[in-house]
Amino acid sequence: MIFSLKKSSLIFLLMLTFPLISYSQQQVLIPMDASQTNHLKAYGVIFNHIKDGNTAKWLLNYRGGSFMATVDNDIIRKSRLRNVRVEVISAPAAASIISEVERSGVNMSVVNLEKAPRIAVYTPDQALPWDDAVTLALTYAEVEYDKVWDIEVLEGKLQDYDWLHLHHEDFTGQYGKFWSTYRNVPWYIAQVKQMEAMAKELGFAKVSEQKKAVAKTIKEYVGNGGFLFAMCSGTDTFDIALAAEGVDIAPLQFDGDAVDPDAQERLNFDNTFAFENFNVIIDPAQYEHADIDVPVQIREIDQSLDFFTLFDFSAKWDPVPTMLTQNHVSSIKGFYGQTTAFRKEKIKSSVVTLAESPGRDHVKYIHSNYGKGTWTFYAGHDPEDYTHRVNDPPTDLNLHPNSPGYRLILNNILFPAAKKKKRKT
Repeated sequence: MIFSLKKSSLIFLLMLTFPLISYSQQQVLIPMDASQTNHLKAYGVIFNHIKDGNTAKWLLNYRGGSFMATVDNDIIRKSRLRNVRVEVISAPAAASIISEVERSGVNMSVVNLEKAPRIAVYTPDQALPWDDAVTLALTYAEVEYDKVWDIEVLEGKLQDYDWLHLHHEDFTGQYGKFWSTYRNVPWYIAQVKQMEAMAKELGFAKVSEQKKAVAKTIKEYVGNGGFLFAMCSGTDTFDIALAAEGVDIAPLQFDGDAVDPDAQERLNFDNTFAFENFNVIIDPAQYEHADIDVPVQIREIDQSLDFFTLFDFSAKWDPVPTMLTQNHVSSIKGFYGQTTAFRKEKIKSSVVTLAESPGRDHVKYIHSNYGKGTWTFYAGHDPEDYTHRVNDPPTDLNLHPNSPGYRLILNNILFPAAKKKKRKT
């Protein structure tokens, strides 16, 4: 009888513990195909899950680049609160998916997401009459970030961060070349005064010299292992500033003295990340910095026909460009910016093209390595505002929770967290 009671107790104990063991083996699948109700919030859910000390898997090319994590009440609750669709699946079902993704002969792969990057956004303190797509995306996805500006950069504060975004800055010190249209407008006057005061405080004779020093410091940050992401004029003006080290390319209207008469010949394209053989535009009234950007008369096209196409990469052998192009669609609607697209003939051969406009020499999205780090340039201002202009209201991402153009931005904040498994040779 005693044996019988012990046996019954053991069976009862097993019955109590089995559901707990089974539950701990379940997985949460966050699908990123067309079935997902909020793609952008999904990135925030998985980012913060990793930031809290957990791990996850990124299933490249599986249902739009889905995520998988061990079940816990927190990730399910946060997903539901944010209208992010999740699927709770059994351990055998999860193993079957992993097996399918890792199978040879299919263009899919698994990367482990282990450590969330520390994020900084290079942006001024003062309010500007335009928004920034990346800060909109980070805020909407509920991903925390710090703001840094020239002082922090030059004081070496970038070493505290893994990932840096450049807002729509003009690293040539020409204030976005808004002089012709906005030189008498209060926000422009205030911006010039602030920048001139900062340059003086930091010991620079001109704002253009200060901005070049900032660009050079950011380049060193990437070389030491940092991840850089830039959009719009933060892309080409960054490279122009690097090429023009020691060369005055800013007209009198911006820095008080004349342009170097040999400026074009003295540009050093060995210093740049992405572009070469470009010509700087020194006319202060022309709203272009160089001929890197596709000219307005060439890029004009009916909005309904303006789109760009993501390239396909080998998920198993080229995981980084694959991560950067994860999406639920392959073609994405185009959008303007001060730098709308890059001219193909100005891009270095070492650069990886991630997306371009079919039938035209318009490259939209590029990436490469520098030293121990990487950089990614994404042309255009706002993926959900075709012709975003000065003083236009910021985009409300509650209206665009499945935006494929914004997904490309959020791909960039996750890939530094990825650790690719070593493949057997």
